[in-house]
Amino acid sequence: MQNRCGWGNSDPRYVVYHDEEWGVPVHDDRRLFEMLILEGAQAGLSWLTILKKRENYRQAFDGFDPVKVATYGPREVQRLLDDPGIVRNRLKIAAAIQNARGVLALQQQHGSLAAFLWRYVDGTPRQNGRQALAEVPARTEQSDAMSKDLKQLGFNFVGSTICYAFMQAVGMVNDHVVDCFRHAEVKTLAQQVKSCYPDKPRR
Repeated sequence: MQNRCGWGNSDPRYVVYHDEEWGVPVHDDRRLFEMLILEGAQAGLSWLTILKKRENYRQAFDGFDPVKVATYGPREVQRLLDDPGIVRNRLKIAAAIQNARGVLALQQQHGSLAAFLWRYVDGTPRQNGRQALAEVPARTEQSDAMSKDLKQLGFNFVGSTICYAFMQAVGMVNDHVVDCFRHAEVKTLAQQVKSCYPDKPRR
């Protein structure tokens, strides 16, 4: 049996997510928007709960197309509140719509959501060397900055802890523990990613 981060063995869905997705660098705007919304939806819940509902979320939110989600009005909000396949929290649903509008604004200003977000790690995935899960922080200076900037731009459910979980998920940081087989694999993937967004974020 391969060594994994401790949480990666606790459920078959976690195994797949851990082995194939967590920590892999993502530069696609739709995928980034999806993960930002799902991480926000997870607040107060387990990530496993969100993984179980992920396909339902994709259907309910038009494949996480920010152009479509940004147009949602009262009718769509009620549809989502009536949908048992997602977390039916009015504030989280409203945040998803508001954040979609924020994504469109960032795309206009910066060219892409990826261009804006990846600046918080200077465009290059950070390679951490955690020996144990207990060493993994809940937030960092970079997630604090991302959270602060996104909130100033009108985003919701983007606290620093949510932002750091997002950064871990989309490969901005490699937080697989060093004896996990994915640590080296993700590091190799990161080395293949060119530093496309080298500018540091404006404060």
